[in-house]
Amino acid sequence: MAIKHSRQPWLLLLLATLLAVFVYFFDLDGQHIPKNGDEFPYAHITRLTAASGHMLPLQSELFEMRNTKPPLLFWQGMASTHWGADWSLWNLRYPSVIYTLLTALLVFLLGWRLARDPGKGLIGALAFLAFFSTYRFGRPFLTNPPEVFWLFLPFFILLYWRTTAFASSFVPLLLGVVIGIGLLYKSFALLLPVGLCLALWYWRQRNYRIMPFIREDLWKLLLVAVISLAIFSLWFVLDPHPQEIWQEFVVKENAGKFDPHSPSYLAKLLWGTSSAWVLALGYPLNAGLLAFPVLGLMFNALRRPGQLSDAEKMLWIWLLVMIVVFSLPSQRSSRYLLAAMPALAVLCALGWERISRLWFVLTLVVSVAVVAGLGYLSFRLIGVIPGVDLYPALYWVLLAGTLTFSLLAIFRPALTQVGACTTVLLVFLSLAAFLRPFNGELGCYSRTVQTHLVGANVWVPYDFNAKFELYEFLLPGAEIHGYREERQPDVADLARRYRLFAVRVPLGAEPCKGCKIIAQRLDLRGRQSPEELKEILRGKVFENLFLKEWLIESPGKGKS
Repeated sequence: MAIKHSRQPWLLLLLATLLAVFVYFFDLDGQHIPKNGDEFPYAHITRLTAASGHMLPLQSELFEMRNTKPPLLFWQGMASTHWGADWSLWNLRYPSVIYTLLTALLVFLLGWRLARDPGKGLIGALAFLAFFSTYRFGRPFLTNPPEVFWLFLPFFILLYWRTTAFASSFVPLLLGVVIGIGLLYKSFALLLPVGLCLALWYWRQRNYRIMPFIREDLWKLLLVAVISLAIFSLWFVLDPHPQEIWQEFVVKENAGKFDPHSPSYLAKLLWGTSSAWVLALGYPLNAGLLAFPVLGLMFNALRRPGQLSDAEKMLWIWLLVMIVVFSLPSQRSSRYLLAAMPALAVLCALGWERISRLWFVLTLVVSVAVVAGLGYLSFRLIGVIPGVDLYPALYWVLLAGTLTFSLLAIFRPALTQVGACTTVLLVFLSLAAFLRPFNGELGCYSRTVQTHLVGANVWVPYDFNAKFELYEFLLPGAEIHGYREERQPDVADLARRYRLFAVRVPLGAEPCKGCKIIAQRLDLRGRQSPEELKEILRGKVFENLFLKEWLIESPGKGKS
C-alpha cells in the first residue's frame, strides 16, 4: 500500500525511528547502562580466550564459569575487539545493537507485509525497541541479541513468504541453518520451543489433519532438527575437551535448571517469584512502560478472538509455546521469553488500533512520573556533590522536552498511541543522560592514573560473578585481582591486606588514617539486597544507591 493512502503520522514515525537508533547507540560504552550481570563473565571468558591465541577451548580463571555458554558469542567478541587488541565496552557491545536493530527491521518488514501498511510496520519496530527488555538485554555483550534475531528469523521467513515457504523443500534446510546458529549462541535446549512451534504451524497449514501433516511435513521438521543440532554439535567436535562441555554445559548449565533448590518442584511451580504464574506475566513485564498497551492487547485477544487474523493466531501460538516450555524448568524468568518479544511487537502493530486509548495514557502518565523522579534525583545529587557540574543545560532541556511531549500526547488523542512509543524512547534517553556522570569522566579514572598503574597489582571489589572484569576497562594494563565486597567495608583492614586497592564507600565517608587516596570516582550500587530496597522505598535513596570509590595506596605490608 502506498504511503499516501495511510493515515499514519509519518513525520513522527520517522523522527521516532531516528530517535530509536540514536538512543540505542547513546553512551553504549557506559559501565552503568541497563544490563545483566552475565556480561562480566562473558567478557572475562572472551578476553582470556583471545589471550590464549586459540578459539577453543574457552578460557576462564573461574573454572565453574568456563563452558557456561556455546562459543559463538565469545568468538563474536574476539572478532569485534580484534582478538582483544581493541578491548573496550563499545567494541564488545556494538554487534549487539546491530543485531537488535536488524531484529527491529524484521519486525518492520513483517508488520508491513501482514498489515499491508508500512506505518504499521514502523509501529511494530518502535514498540519492539521501546520494550524495556529490548533496551536492557539488546545492547550489552550478552547472548540475547543474537538469540532473539536468529530464533525470530525462521518465523519471519514462514509468515513473510507464507504459502511458498510452507510448501518449499529448501526452506527447512534454511531454517535448520538459521536455528543452528541461534543454538550455537545460546543452547541446544531452545530447539524444543522452536521445534514445537514450527510443528504446530505446519500442522495448522494442514488444517490440523494429522495424516497429511505426517506425510508432507514431518520430514521437514526432522531435517530442521538434524541440521540445527549438527551445527550446535560443532562445539563438541572442535573443542579438545568435549567431556568438559558435557559436564559443565549440558549437565550443570541446562539439566541443572530443573533442580528446584527448594522442598519440592511442585511448590516452586505454583508459588513464589519463580512460579509459572509469575512467568505468565513475563510479556508485560518485559514490555516495561509499554506493559499497559500489551495488557490491553492481551485482553482484546482473549475477549474477541474472532477479530484475530490467521497470522496473529500463529504469532500467539509462538508466545504461548514459550510460556509452556519455560514453565518446565525450576528456574523461571521473563528473560527466557525474550525470543518471542519480536512476535509480540508485530502483534502490537497489527492490533494497535484495537487497543483502548486508556492503556496508552497509563503508559504516558507513568513516563511522566519516571522523568519527574529523574529530575528530583538529579537536583538531590547536585546538592550532595556541590561544586561539580554534573548535568549540563541540555540535560534539563531533555527532561523538560520529554515531559512536554508526554503531556501533549496525553491530551491530544491523535498523538496518544504513536506518542507512547516515542515517549518511552525519550525516557530511555533521559535515563541514560542521568547516568552519564557515572559513566563519563567523573565515573572513570584519569589517563594519568591508568598510566601510573600499568603493570601494578590492584585489588578491586566485586559482588557478582567476575564483576572484577569491569576494572579491565577502568584500569587497562593493571594486574586486576578481585576480593569479595562487603556492604560496610573495613578500609583499615583492607589497607593491611593490600598495597593497592579500590574500595566503594558512601558519599559522605571519611578517608582512613594513613591511607593515600590516589584517585576517586563516582559509582552506583547495582545489586541491592531486599533490606536495601526497602530502605530505598522509605526514601533513603542516596545511602543505598550512590557511592564513591577510592583508589588507595597503602604503606602497609599488604599483598603487592
